[in-house]
Amino acid sequence: MSLLPFPADRRTSDVRRCAIALQQLHGEAANRFWRSEMASFASSLREQGVEDGEISRQAGLFMHAVQMELQLAYADEELNALA
Repeated sequence: MSLLPFPADRRTSDVRRCAIALQQLHGEAANRFWRSEMASFASSLREQGVEDGEISRQAGLFMHAVQMELQLAYADEELNALA
């Protein structure tokens, strides 16, 4: 098992950056952005010597964190629309 410098789902600036980008992109552009982010993510961890199983686990955690950030942004928009 490799030691990660910082858990992927706790990289709040990266999580927010991706969520903001995904709010502005749609369709194939959003898919290309996400695939590129995940490829860079995996490549970076692989260069650090992280095993594939852990890369997959960290990618899942990161994806979940981005999805939660998107849900929070949507909820905020809904609350602001009601105010």
